[in-house]
Amino acid sequence: MPTYTTSFSAARATRRVALGVGLALGLLPASVTAQAVTPALSSAVTVSASELVAQGDRESAARRTTAALGLYERAVEADPRHYAALWKAAQEAVDLGEFERDATRRTDLYARATAYATRAMAVNASDAEGHFHLARALGRTALALGPRERVKYAVDVRSHALEALRLMPRHAGALHVMGVWHAEVMRLNGLTRAVARTFMGGQVFSTASWGEAIRNLEQAVALEPNRLVHHLDLARIYRDAGRTADARSAYAAALRAPLTDANDGVYRLNADDELRKLR
Repeated sequence: MPTYTTSFSAARATRRVALGVGLALGLLPASVTAQAVTPALSSAVTVSASELVAQGDRESAARRTTAALGLYERAVEADPRHYAALWKAAQEAVDLGEFERDATRRTDLYARATAYATRAMAVNASDAEGHFHLARALGRTALALGPRERVKYAVDVRSHALEALRLMPRHAGALHVMGVWHAEVMRLNGLTRAVARTFMGGQVFSTASWGEAIRNLEQAVALEPNRLVHHLDLARIYRDAGRTADARSAYAAALRAPLTDANDGVYRLNADDELRKLR
């Protein structure tokens, strides 16, 4: 989920987790169009890629996602191998796409996110952020695809999330992605999982369990206790695993969490609605 991450540097990135995962299996909510006013700069002034990234970081912290994405993309134009600019552009593009209602624009945002994250990995394959954000971008892209393609994407999402955790075991965003991955596979009916394992190359689906879903999300919450989306997805997993009392507590924690990430306003509304419906 983004989430992360968390990437995220690791903390900022993990915020976006909601991470991406809903993944190849299609259940995570989708984002709010953020305000955007790109700071006016004189054409006579040359701004470095690092300066543009710093400006983008300020816009991102203020939850002005469109403005942040524009600044990170300008940084990439100034320096095509600027690692932070690349993965941060991927981060913001996924956040913008999550609740974008126009299908064409949503597809474009996820394609851009995938391209930026892939380029980030090419620049620095030994850092967790590129892998994490590629997992998110691929997961979101899969939502518009058919069942066979979704299975393939789910396998790739898992692979990149696990690589991020290999490189950074305490990456809250990647832990979130893996927790939701396990949960989404468990939410599939048994026949669908069996067909995926047998005919679609999805043998890794047999590794999924509610226990692993809970373990990963609980770790993400422990690492980032103020991240609303971690509590929300943990509540959903508790709910679907039959742990109703724990689900209520997790939803309550989500409602108490501060609004820090781009889509937290929508996540809070979702938490309130889902808690009311919990029986």
